Amino acid sequence: MNIDSDQPIVGNEVIMKKNEWLKNVDLPVFLISGGALVLFAIMALYDITMVSNWVNSAFAASTKMFGAYWQVLLLLTFIIGLFLAVGRTGSVVLGGIKTPEMTTFKWISVIMCTLLAGGGVFWAAAEPMAHFISPPPLLEAEPKSADAAYNALAQSFMHWGFLAWAILGTLTGIVLMHLHYEKGLPLKPRTLLYPVFGDRVMTGPFGAIVDSCCVIAVVAGTVGPIGFLGLQVSFGLEKLFGIPDTYATQVTILGGLIGIYTLSAVSGVTRGIQILSSFNIILAALLMVFILLFGPTAFIFDAYLHSFGIYLDEFIPMATFRANPGWLDWWTVFFWGWFLGYGPLMAMFIARISRGRTIRQMVLTISIVAPVITCFWFTIVGGSGLAFELATPGVISEPFTGFNLPAALLAITEQLPMGYVISVLFLILTTIFVATTGDSMTYAVSMVMTGTDHPHSGVRIFWGVMMGVVAALLISIGSGGISALQSFIVVTAVPVSLVLLPSLWTAPQIAKKMADEQGL
Repeated sequence: MNIDSDQPIVGNEVIMKKNEWLKNVDLPVFLISGGALVLFAIMALYDITMVSNWVNSAFAASTKMFGAYWQVLLLLTFIIGLFLAVGRTGSVVLGGIKTPEMTTFKWISVIMCTLLAGGGVFWAAAEPMAHFISPPPLLEAEPKSADAAYNALAQSFMHWGFLAWAILGTLTGIVLMHLHYEKGLPLKPRTLLYPVFGDRVMTGPFGAIVDSCCVIAVVAGTVGPIGFLGLQVSFGLEKLFGIPDTYATQVTILGGLIGIYTLSAVSGVTRGIQILSSFNIILAALLMVFILLFGPTAFIFDAYLHSFGIYLDEFIPMATFRANPGWLDWWTVFFWGWFLGYGPLMAMFIARISRGRTIRQMVLTISIVAPVITCFWFTIVGGSGLAFELATPGVISEPFTGFNLPAALLAITEQLPMGYVISVLFLILTTIFVATTGDSMTYAVSMVMTGTDHPHSGVRIFWGVMMGVVAALLISIGSGGISALQSFIVVTAVPVSLVLLPSLWTAPQIAKKMADEQGL
């Protein structure tokens, strides 16, 4: 049977006919999460100032009360995952099958594209430059100096490195793969709480609230980048081609993006999502090689080694830094809240694509291999910007003034040979990165709605289009609507982080139990 057919499957049983798919949609979760998304858009259209003030107040309260907890949660998730990977539990095969569904290259491609996403392109250019101009408090250096450049990359590595990746599918992935594929529980966020609350969380309002909070968080975190991409690419098209940066242009871009990621989500994990991800990884690799050959090659390698050394040396101090809450809330804790919001649904998606993999393969790929690659990517893009800025002060920092992320990226690419072509390719790369996030999260949200790992295409189409439409509505009021939504995901991370907490002890228990069962 085709594993990506329109008919949802649990085990080997077809649980609904094609014309009965609506009966299996979790209506309470659908209405709560979808209603909250629509309500946010309506309120933002009505009074964006009011919404921004409310979100900012909630954001400040969330980071103040939960920031330290989030830092500990991410650090423990990373450390416990590594212990499970290097011990006897590392050989445990997950997902109830012995042979992986995807080749290793395709599997890693999907992981990289889904978790890094479009933010990894614009932030790779902008964040190192931001820390270079205004050094982080823990890694003090003379602003705009060579030392500041190395420290800036090290701080960026902290935000996009080991801890950020580990929370997105290591321990939680183990729990979900065991409980869904081997115990038959639905592939929903509430399943993460089953070892603690049992059947009480699987039915009734408690479970619906848990699922809804997780869906709202990930939809907010996905709609934000979708809308953000419309604004950024529109800026780039005006700069490169003279196409007016208008709302019509932005909506046209969004329309194309919606079409790409919705079709990809409908075609399934083993077709559209995997093909799009593989293409994106190849394009990113080609751009990396080009910049390495024709960019500031020596600085890139020197900066990567030196900055990664700083990152490792200051890893625990940076991970536990609490001395400057004002800076911390708008940098480290902001990123932690963002990644936590994605946590449960990313774990579901990782579970879906990782069947047949061992705990060691999954944990080391997500927690070590992917972060190392990500940090190198940040050095190639952001490090090039730092090298150009050190050689010619103002060449990158001036366009970046006002925290203009796309301007920083284009300022970097323009310094390279064939700068015009490279700039266009980076816009394409960013678009596909966001599309790979859109298709995977559309697929994951649809899994929550149905509780199966093969949600009906109608559910996928609805959520794909819905997220794009909300993004279009929010950018109609300018960047303020998207900014408010991206800050809102940090607020939603509060309940989501509590859903992730039990995995710290339930994942080791499950891993040990499975190791015994598999005779390891």
